[in-house]
Amino acid sequence: MDESASRREPKIGTGVRSRSRLGSTLIAATAVAVALVTGYQLTNQITESFRVSALATSRPAPPAVDVAPPVDPIEELQLEVQSGDTLDSLFRATSLSTVDLAEIMQLDVARKYLRVLRPGDVLVVRHDGGAILQLDRELDIRTKLEVQRDGAVFQASVIEMPLERRIVMAAGQIRSSLFEAAQTARVSEKLIMNVAQIFAYDIDFVRDIGAGDEFAVVYEELWRDGVKLGEGDVLAAEFMNRGARFTAIRYQNADDRSSYYTHDGQPMRKAFVRAPLSFTRISSGFNPARRHPILNTIRAHQGVDYAAPKGTPVKASGDGRVIFRGWKGGYGNTIILQHGGNVTTLYGHLSKFGGRGYGSRVQQGDVIGYVGATGLATAPHLHYEYRKNGVHLDPRTVILPNAEPLRGQVLTAFRASAKPLLQRLEGRTSMLAANRPNPAIGAQ
Repeated sequence: MDESASRREPKIGTGVRSRSRLGSTLIAATAVAVALVTGYQLTNQITESFRVSALATSRPAPPAVDVAPPVDPIEELQLEVQSGDTLDSLFRATSLSTVDLAEIMQLDVARKYLRVLRPGDVLVVRHDGGAILQLDRELDIRTKLEVQRDGAVFQASVIEMPLERRIVMAAGQIRSSLFEAAQTARVSEKLIMNVAQIFAYDIDFVRDIGAGDEFAVVYEELWRDGVKLGEGDVLAAEFMNRGARFTAIRYQNADDRSSYYTHDGQPMRKAFVRAPLSFTRISSGFNPARRHPILNTIRAHQGVDYAAPKGTPVKASGDGRVIFRGWKGGYGNTIILQHGGNVTTLYGHLSKFGGRGYGSRVQQGDVIGYVGATGLATAPHLHYEYRKNGVHLDPRTVILPNAEPLRGQVLTAFRASAKPLLQRLEGRTSMLAANRPNPAIGAQ
C-alpha cells in the first residue's frame, strides 16, 4: 500500500473516539435538561406546598366533633309508692322484670319487708334492660333492706347504715304551752314528748305545767352525708317545775339496757307513771263528794278523768297482770291490772281493748286499750283509779315507789359519764337564768 492510499483510509481507533465524545455530549445535555425540568417541577411543588400551607394557616380550623360517651346500660330508678300502688304495678309501669320480682319475693327477708308498702315509701332499683341487679328499701334511718343479684339467684339482707351523731343542746321557757316553748327553742314535738316521758314519774304534764317553767335538754342529732335525718336519744335533761328542779341522765348498763337516773344515781323510773296517757286535760279529779253528771246524785269520784279524743292509746301505768277485761257496769269497757305491793289500777270507758287478754302480763307503757265513752260517760275520756290494799288513793298525789338505785362500781361509772353532761346542762340553765326578768327591777 502506497503512502497516498494510507492517508485516504481512516484509522479505526480515531473514528470510535469521535463518536464516543459526541454521545457523551448528548447524554450530558440530556441530563442537564432533565435536571432543569426536574428542578423546575420541584420548585413549583415546593412553592405550591408553601402556598397551600399558608392558605391552611389563614383558614379557621373546622369545629371539633363531639364524640358521645358510651351508653351505660345499667340504670337506677327511684320508685315512690302512691296510693293504690303494688310492687307488681310499679314493676310493670317501669318495664322491670316481674319474673325477677317473683324470685325476690320467694326470699323470707325480702317478703317480710316488701309485702306491705305505704304511700311515700321509696324503692331504689338498679337494672340492666329490666333485669334487676339490686333493690333497696330504707326501713328506718338506721337500717335498709338490700336485695342483690348473685349470679342466677338473689340474696336479701337487712344492713346497718352508718350515721353521724352530733351532740346538741337546747333550752326554753314556757309562756303558754310546752309545745310552743319547744317550737321556740327549735325542738321537735317528738323530742319534747320524750322529755316529758322521762319526767312523767315526777311531773303530771296535764296538771302541773305552767308559765315560767323551764327545760334544758342535751340530745343527739342523726346525720348522713351532710343531711340531718332526725333526732336520736336524749342524753340528759332538766326541768324546772314550780321552782323544783328535776334532772335526768341517760346511762347504759352492762346488759346494754338504757335508763334515766338522777345526778346521784336514783332511778327516774318509778313503779308507776302519774298519768296513763299522753297530753290531755283533767275533766274531773279525785273527789269523794262529787255529784255524778248523769245520775245527778252525790257519788264519790274515786279516780281521775282524763278528757281525750276517742281512740287515744291508754297505757299500763306499771308492770302487772290483767285480772279483768270486759264490761263493768257504769265503767263500760274496763281493764283492771294487778301490780306488786297489792296495788291495782282500773281503766274505764274504753272504746276498745288492746291486744292483752285476761291473765296476760303487761309492762309499763304497753297499750292496753283506747279512750272511749262507753258506760255512764257524757264524752270520750279515760277514768283511771289507783288502789292499794283495796283503798282508793288519788293517782295524782300518791307517793310512787322507786325502782332500784345504782350502787358500787356501777354508781362510780355512772357519775363519771354523767359529769360532762351535767356541765352542759348547767351552762344552758345559767343562760336561761341570765335571761329571766329581775322582779326587783320591775318593782321599782
